[in-house]
Amino acid sequence: MEQTEQDNSGVRVPPPLVYVLVLVVGLGLHFIFPVDFLPLGWVQLAVGLPIAGVAGGLAIWAFRTMRRAETTFSVYESTTTIVSQGPYRFSRNPAYLSLAILYIGIALAVNALWILVLAPVTVAIISLIVIKREERYLEQKFGEEYLRYKARVRRWI
Repeated sequence: MEQTEQDNSGVRVPPPLVYVLVLVVGLGLHFIFPVDFLPLGWVQLAVGLPIAGVAGGLAIWAFRTMRRAETTFSVYESTTTIVSQGPYRFSRNPAYLSLAILYIGIALAVNALWILVLAPVTVAIISLIVIKREERYLEQKFGEEYLRYKARVRRWI
């Protein structure tokens, strides 16, 4: 990587903010045009909350793995190493995967079909705007090491 370039992925918007913004749009649509898809009451919470719990566990595992590898979790800072342990053995983006799972868990818990319908839009935005930039950055910075990791581990699951 040339010294004149920034040593980060160049992502401008914090990825969790993408999920939050689309979630707010989905909640707004649900408020204006409510479409329930689960039986009302405890069922939606019984389905949604465990899924959100799985997301939280995956996020904690991903954060701890990054911390043990002594590299940053921030898209604004320089990555120091390719992490391939813990959840990174199964997904190149377990933190984004955990946010997607949390998003779905929330959609189920609040019984909002609009949020669920917008889930593929959210994943597409993260894939095209965030992950693609990060992958270009990591390919430039780590070259063949990252390409081998990329060939071995899927982007999402």
